[in-house]
Amino acid sequence: MTAAWRNILMKQIRNIAIIAHVDHGKTTMVDKIMQQSQMFRDNQEMQECFLDNNDLERERGITILAKNISINYKGVKINVIDTPGHSDFGGQVERVLNLADGVVLLVDSAEGPMPQTRFVLDKALHLKLKPIVVINKIDKSDARPDEVLNKVFDLFCELNADSDQLDFPVLYASGRDGWAVRNINDPRTNITPLLDAVIEHIPAPKFRQGPVQMQIATLDYSDYVGRIGIGRVYRGTLDLNKPVAIIKRDGSMISVQIKKLFTFEGLSRNDCNMVSCGDLCGVVGIEDIDISDTITDAEHPEAMPPISIDEPTISMIFRVNDSPFYGRDGKFVSSRHLRNRLFKEAERDVALRVKEASEGGEMFEVSGRGVLHLAILIETMRREGFEMAVSRPNVICREIDGVKHDPIEQLTIDVPDESAGNVIQIVGQRKGEMTHIEPRGIRQLIEFSIPTRGLIGLRSKVLTASAGEAIVSHRFDRYEPFKGDIQQRINGTMISIGEGKAVAYAIDALQLRGIFFVDPNEEAYEGMIVGEHCKEGDILVNVQKGKELTNMRASGSDRKMKIAPAKKLSLEQALEYIADDELVEITPNYLRLRKTYLTENERKRFAKYKTV
Repeated sequence: MTAAWRNILMKQIRNIAIIAHVDHGKTTMVDKIMQQSQMFRDNQEMQECFLDNNDLERERGITILAKNISINYKGVKINVIDTPGHSDFGGQVERVLNLADGVVLLVDSAEGPMPQTRFVLDKALHLKLKPIVVINKIDKSDARPDEVLNKVFDLFCELNADSDQLDFPVLYASGRDGWAVRNINDPRTNITPLLDAVIEHIPAPKFRQGPVQMQIATLDYSDYVGRIGIGRVYRGTLDLNKPVAIIKRDGSMISVQIKKLFTFEGLSRNDCNMVSCGDLCGVVGIEDIDISDTITDAEHPEAMPPISIDEPTISMIFRVNDSPFYGRDGKFVSSRHLRNRLFKEAERDVALRVKEASEGGEMFEVSGRGVLHLAILIETMRREGFEMAVSRPNVICREIDGVKHDPIEQLTIDVPDESAGNVIQIVGQRKGEMTHIEPRGIRQLIEFSIPTRGLIGLRSKVLTASAGEAIVSHRFDRYEPFKGDIQQRINGTMISIGEGKAVAYAIDALQLRGIFFVDPNEEAYEGMIVGEHCKEGDILVNVQKGKELTNMRASGSDRKMKIAPAKKLSLEQALEYIADDELVEITPNYLRLRKTYLTENERKRFAKYKTV
């Protein structure tokens, strides 16, 4: 292949990543790009958020995994990478930005730049990527595009963007309605102005002559071919028939033979024999291929710099389920199953850390970016048939110059005017400091600086105080000296002292003691938490106690039972609710709260041991 022909091929490729804060419209925008690029037949039904094809993504309405597609527009192949918007999945964004030459930054026309906007833009500017700014959702009634654009420009300046990056093109769009315009008063017909801007402003990848270099940025898995490495060819041409070597993150090198190569064409993957410099591709047939691995020429091996990932901030203990209901519901219940699954996930997700927490190998310390990051892993595992117990999330502190330091988060809460005072009080109780408040019509946008420890269980309290109308988001900011203990749950729990089905008669008699988590006829065991006590301190209750049956009846004693529905906690709520001496038992069909030590004697013995 001649140099002139290579340059022609390079000019026909654009690599872009679509980045934004959560719920600012990335996946919806990609949907409209795919529709208007004729990637589907006219009679083909297309569901909303097509790329969110994971069950959890559809249920929660968020993007969890970054995904690749390509679009052919005016003879140019545009590789589009849809990225997650939630801060807990920032590790995904950090990796895939290495594949791109430019980014399309979506900003909500009413909300403006939010915490995750700053995070992803900072990473993109650090990698010297060319940005295109899209003010999205311009059709909202409270849209303020001029003010938002000024805030975006200020954000670029704060993040030390260079002169080329500050000269970014701006488009106005409605991803839901499928149009984009360069000037706000232009006719609003289709999305093609955005694609034209990509071809015009995003640079084509530069061809680098020499021995081939490709770095793996994401992983996929197939039951038929095993692990698939997806990355970008940064130098030379990757040839299926030429010998290559793989250089691991630790510097070790192994000679390998690629069995299959594919590139992205629309939503499909096309097999090929060669991939030129600048294009994205997938590699099949290399055992134990991992993120940040470099595929290079076997005769002239040269590693690329490893992909840097921010450290985790939250850790939890995963352990084998040892409750009396062990093995009733799950397929994978042993420590061997748990160990293999967790270490397999750690290979796929580089923002995750896993290590054994006990000599027996039945407990594992799993660290991640946030409660949602770990909750998604737990939910995925339980749907696969795993049974386990997990502890309360603990924040990972650092020791800097001999002083214990807390991770500090930038917290943003969008709340109605009448609830702002209550929200400020709740955050203040958790060592949060208000740094900025901005009125937005009948709502307030409040920014806080708060220790990560204070965020555990905060969302549910803020939603309760605002009647469910608060919008909460946060991102890691910095480390600061330890700010002291933060009071978590005040109320105690109601603990079952027997095993068997809960009886309506017993629950009815105990309702004045607190709120129940179990309904009548639901199974419970000794040490299981069946409700929340209305006061401080735990109490033991017998929810299995039935009414004594006699042949005597009296109108005064035979009253009608009125039982309130049980309070059902979601997985994240359960993880945030439990105390340090409690666990969440997780099976494919049940979530149960329990004490770590199930019997009263064990709990007393452990409490005595801690005080000695």
